[in-house]
Amino acid sequence: MTLTDDIKKQANKLGFELVGIASVEDSQHMDMYRAWIESGSHGDMGYLSRRDTLARRADLKKTLPSLKAAIVVGHDYYQEDPAGIPDNQHRAVVARYARGPDYHSVIKKRLIKLHKWIESQVEDPIACRAYVDTGPILERELGVRAGLGWFGKNTMLINSKRGSYFFLGILLLDLELDHDDPFDSEHCGTCRNCLDACPTGALLGRDQSGAPVMDAQRCISYLTIEHRGYIPVELRPFMGNRVYGCDICQEVCPWNEKAAQIGTASAYQANAKLDGPALIELAEQLLKIDEEGFRELYRGSPVKRAKRVGLLRNVCISLGNWGIGDALPVLGLALKDHEPLVRGHAAWALGQIQSNRAKILLLPRILFEKDPRVREEIFLALIAFSD
Repeated sequence: MTLTDDIKKQANKLGFELVGIASVEDSQHMDMYRAWIESGSHGDMGYLSRRDTLARRADLKKTLPSLKAAIVVGHDYYQEDPAGIPDNQHRAVVARYARGPDYHSVIKKRLIKLHKWIESQVEDPIACRAYVDTGPILERELGVRAGLGWFGKNTMLINSKRGSYFFLGILLLDLELDHDDPFDSEHCGTCRNCLDACPTGALLGRDQSGAPVMDAQRCISYLTIEHRGYIPVELRPFMGNRVYGCDICQEVCPWNEKAAQIGTASAYQANAKLDGPALIELAEQLLKIDEEGFRELYRGSPVKRAKRVGLLRNVCISLGNWGIGDALPVLGLALKDHEPLVRGHAAWALGQIQSNRAKILLLPRILFEKDPRVREEIFLALIAFSD
């Protein structure tokens, strides 16, 4: 047994189902990445295009100058949907990864334990950096180099024995280790399930180099989490009842149907309030609290990233897509919310319901609303009644 073998065994003991050692040469994907950034496909995610982070993504040694090896781990998080999700339109759908506690802290704590264990084995301090989707690192490229899988057409890292429902963690080390052979092929073949199932057409297939391409500005995960402004009107109906993230491109993947493993870590068990909550009850809850209350309510949850205004915006869209009169009272309250973004999407939702009661709620607001974008949303919603 080598030290590399012992490290892998210890990583497994810490709960990581996948572990590999990646070489640390410069990224081979930066030309594609820069072209993607220059096309604007990253949308509002400006942190992806900063000059300093581009340099660090290209060369890991700008993050850890003495870097010699990268340990890449995978942690299963798949949980089955509760009964009726996602087809029951009166219930909100939260992406599986966000139904439990925040994975960042869960995985990082285990990576730090692994680092300390390695130091105990070599009896010497080892320079280290631990990352869980928090630093300028191309994690999936390292996953391929570590032999953990290939880039699927849905841009996910896919493992033939576990599918794609796993988080990646990275431990950069100043320690010589045996590198694993990189995964040098892809097994998506002619399958187009994810491309055809994406409601908004965000997945664009592979480029000339074979890399998967996504227009993040059309991705439901991006729209519901990272995007801070108005959701484009033409994309709102495609969101359905998904209020935070989206799993569609993973749900239709044959490799997940065949190989996805239910995550056994207690840390990823779904929180009842995020496991298909009723849309109306969720909206009522959010309307009663401010941002501070929201942070407290979702403390330790990935959902806090959307902020109150973003999650409530998404819920309004889902209520409009549901399109029944039961949603009118809560949408009427949302139409008076202190956030213009919420009021604007509530107006759109009322326009989708197409009832006299919805029209009665909208008409007075056109007189009192001061925000020009909200006024436009109200006006367009009222026009819809005459169509």
